[in-house]
Amino acid sequence: MAISATSGAKVYIGPVTAAASASAYAALTWVEIGDVETIGEFGDSSATISFTSLSDNRVRKLKGARDAGDLTVTCGHNPLDAGQIAAIAAEATKFAYAIKVVLEDSADANDTDSTFYFHAKVMSKRLTPGGANDVTKRIFVLGIDTAIIEDLSEAVS
Repeated sequence: MAISATSGAKVYIGPVTAAASASAYAALTWVEIGDVETIGEFGDSSATISFTSLSDNRVRKLKGARDAGDLTVTCGHNPLDAGQIAAIAAEATKFAYAIKVVLEDSADANDTDSTFYFHAKVMSKRLTPGGANDVTKRIFVLGIDTAIIEDLSEAVS
């Protein structure tokens, strides 16, 4: 497979659910968050646990808890977009919602696109009006609190 552009990527919000497999996530009802301009980075990183031994004056490092991060989704503010409305409503709750990110990275029309599933709490819904020649934007920060299930692009026969 070759590299691909981010153009065509989509972000969806789903319900509060206990889904934990690609097939369970795929069966959910999704609402696309419209007018997405950028999708930030996401994925696991491990906390560093360090220990300094007096006898050899060496810092030893261990891998600690894994954190999938906070996903920033920047949109052109659209007060009538069903996905933005759902994300705004989700921010007002304490619950984690199913999230789906789809990259348009299939090699051709016979292949699938890569899809990423996880649960996240909508931590913020900030509005950025900007200046006279700017597009008003809505910036959502999604606090990921589950493992990310990757259903990577593959050839379909």
